[in-house]
Amino acid sequence: MPKDFTASLVACLGDPVRENPTGVMQEAAFRALGLNWRYLTIEVPAPKLRDALIGLRALGIAGANLTIPHKVTVLKYLDEITHDAALIGAVNTIRREGDRLIGENTDGKGFLRGLKVDAGIDPHGVRTLVLGAGGAARAIVTELALAGAADILVVNRSIDRGRHMAEELSRKTKTRIRFESWQGIYKVPADLDLLVNATSIGLYPDVGNIPALDLDDVSPKMLVTDAVPNPPETALLRRAAALGLPVLDGLSMLVHQGVIGFRMWTGQDAPESVMKKALLDAFMPDAFMPEAAPASSR
Repeated sequence: MPKDFTASLVACLGDPVRENPTGVMQEAAFRALGLNWRYLTIEVPAPKLRDALIGLRALGIAGANLTIPHKVTVLKYLDEITHDAALIGAVNTIRREGDRLIGENTDGKGFLRGLKVDAGIDPHGVRTLVLGAGGAARAIVTELALAGAADILVVNRSIDRGRHMAEELSRKTKTRIRFESWQGIYKVPADLDLLVNATSIGLYPDVGNIPALDLDDVSPKMLVTDAVPNPPETALLRRAAALGLPVLDGLSMLVHQGVIGFRMWTGQDAPESVMKKALLDAFMPDAFMPEAAPASSR
């Protein structure tokens, strides 16, 4: 029987996209399972997204990830959008069913899977504070609400954006989602189970930045999580750990959303440990940075 030299393709479309690390873990996973698949990282300017989707269809590409600035614009070029992606109002993953392109959002799903697998926490009934009102925050809040979180507090510096997101998602998910303004140092309430930094504060290269939070009165069992994957140990997580609080890094969310996408595309279970090691190997040269001075002490 003749050998088949053709590879199955998936891609990441964005602008800018050169520093996106998703291909590192997906290529490592393909190699580990002996799959003849390739992950292409492709810079697509905003005016060219429609053309890129036509090309994706024509080339038989099995799926794609979307990043800035395409997560919202892509909605009008897809054949179907899943319920949770529609609630979030953004798509970061495309899967293919025959000739149909289905829009998914794995950001929040990856976060929830990390909570369950890596931190052993069932999101049902948790009391949560989410910092930020951008795309990552919107996805995380939506999935927490759909998973039965008891109470979600959104804290953001832009009052209009934060309040609008909280009110809209509260109405759509029928979950109690509140908003508070973040001015100066925000005092974190004492009755929380989970704190999520869904902002880009602390993301490489600005590794010395840390959210301005007063953690003096929080429960010693409150889990502190960070959506920032690089560095894996952010200044916020170092500070929380120094205070004796449990922590969960942004690699968890990144790996688990990659695991979900891998399964959607290939139909196989992803080698999670291989994917995480590939990211750690890519990030570690920049991960060990001087510890930032805390905004307040416990």
